[in-house]
Amino acid sequence: MFQYGPSAGVIRELIADSLAIDEGMVVAPESIVVTVGCQEAMFITVRALMRDPDDVLVVSSPCYMGIIGAAKLLDVDVVAVPERAGGLACADLATTISDLRRRGRRARVVYVMPDHANPSGTTMSRPARDELLALADQLDLIILEDSPYRLVSPGVQLPTLKSLDRHRRVVHLGSYAKSLFPGARVGYAVADQPVLRDGGGAGLLADELAKIKSMVTVNTSALSQAAVAGALLATGGRVSQLNTETAEHYGDMMRATLDGLESIFPAERRARLGVTWNAPSGGFFLTLRVPFRADNAALDRSARDFAVIWTPMTYFHPDGGGERAIRLSTSYLTPANVDEGLHRLADFIESEVASTRLG
Repeated sequence: MFQYGPSAGVIRELIADSLAIDEGMVVAPESIVVTVGCQEAMFITVRALMRDPDDVLVVSSPCYMGIIGAAKLLDVDVVAVPERAGGLACADLATTISDLRRRGRRARVVYVMPDHANPSGTTMSRPARDELLALADQLDLIILEDSPYRLVSPGVQLPTLKSLDRHRRVVHLGSYAKSLFPGARVGYAVADQPVLRDGGGAGLLADELAKIKSMVTVNTSALSQAAVAGALLATGGRVSQLNTETAEHYGDMMRATLDGLESIFPAERRARLGVTWNAPSGGFFLTLRVPFRADNAALDRSARDFAVIWTPMTYFHPDGGGERAIRLSTSYLTPANVDEGLHRLADFIESEVASTRLG
């Protein structure tokens, strides 16, 4: 515990056991690399997989900006596919990949957040997951699956893409930031894809990730890994059980927010203002669509004049878009916060709509 330790990590067996128990994800410990949060897992995986200048990373739009930032640092081109109500649509993805191939580019990797996505809150259905896995096999794609909100969301979750993966098409990215505690900064990548080594012979993609990690952060803190290991051992690997109350709390706050929106914006008022929203079943975020430009200037007016803040969805669209949508976050709220915040938000929206119509 007082030494650097191997780059791939010292708690891989415990993580593998926990994934099998909690997620039905049966993977060998040697296919796991323990990382400094999920962000490092994204970075080293993109670095390992995207080596040709013609390779392209495909993401949904809107998309979590951490993966966009990692791609930019690595000079990797990103192409966005519009997200539908049920997440990334395979028909859109196939069209985008076909267009790229006609231009001499290769869609090597597609990044998805299938459960309660950040920022939109959408969740892919089981048929959509099966269809994506089939398309990845057909088109020789690697799927980067990032799903940090599963174990802190209420109810039974749909299977992970990795647990459904029969052809090693999925690299699963995980983190204990939400399910245990953020300060540990412990994440992991499950990368069981076979690769040919430069010097000959075969290995796992995880081995390549560990090599890259050794040049970036050397290793993940053994003390942080020990803290996570203690939690895994104490619960018999059932992180989901440890998060039962947490998931209930976050679920209550999401439901309180959705109920509050229904109460404050009844059908007649919604129609008059042109306001709509989605209804996520878990996670921390939902999308509210408004009839005016929800940009930084509008955010400034909201904060200054109504003392309520939100996030412009334009931040999450790598190719532009989202000008009339905002992200609401429910993770750090109480019922009183929800009620007061939504009333202030409604006053702000009324003000913006009135100003737009007068203009």
